[in-house]
Amino acid sequence: MITILNYAAMLATIAFGLIAWIKPRYAMKKLDLKTDGSTLGLSEIRAANGALFVGIAVAALLINAPLGFAMVGFAYAGAAVGRGTSIILDGSGQTTSYAFIAVEIALAAYLILAHLL
Repeated sequence: MITILNYAAMLATIAFGLIAWIKPRYAMKKLDLKTDGSTLGLSEIRAANGALFVGIAVAALLINAPLGFAMVGFAYAGAAVGRGTSIILDGSGQTTSYAFIAVEIALAAYLILAHLL
């Protein structure tokens, strides 16, 4: 069962990453992000929200070891901490923020707890 959940979590991570990597304008629209005419924002979405997550998920699948999957969990935990900080300090608590943080917390909890305990 853990193997199935691992593959599902990594495929979801790859899918999330591919959306941001291949369709950064779509991802930015969903995240309510805007550029000021510079393409640097698109580059950041492709890199930090896209290819980075594709890369860590593919690496975890190739490594196929508990620590690899846990590291993806730590990445999600970091994202959840950042998003939670923004909800508290920036007042960004919208439905989308809560949905994303719920997914980040769930994936972080599963990937860390299932592979380090």
